[in-house]
Amino acid sequence: MATAAKPIPAPSFRAKVTSKGQITVPVEIRRSLGVKPGDNLRFEQQEVGFRVVRDADENVFEKWRGIGTGFPIKGDGPEAIVAFFRDMRGHDDFD
Repeated sequence: MATAAKPIPAPSFRAKVTSKGQITVPVEIRRSLGVKPGDNLRFEQQEVGFRVVRDADENVFEKWRGIGTGFPIKGDGPEAIVAFFRDMRGHDDFD
């Protein structure tokens, strides 16, 4: 007769709340969430307690902002960009 496997209890961690309502998130939790200084955490209420998640309110494209600012494009708008690439590739109206 097979016996049911005992569930393994999840590890628990403690944090003390200061008089200002602040806590220090234990290093194990910070590592598992990938939290760095300056990141935000979100506390989501559930039926029994709260769930802590890293708040991914960042723009994933922000790191690419300004990547094309080094090009010598003359003018503004899509027409200037098309003209720049045509000139760079040596394109003329007869091709």
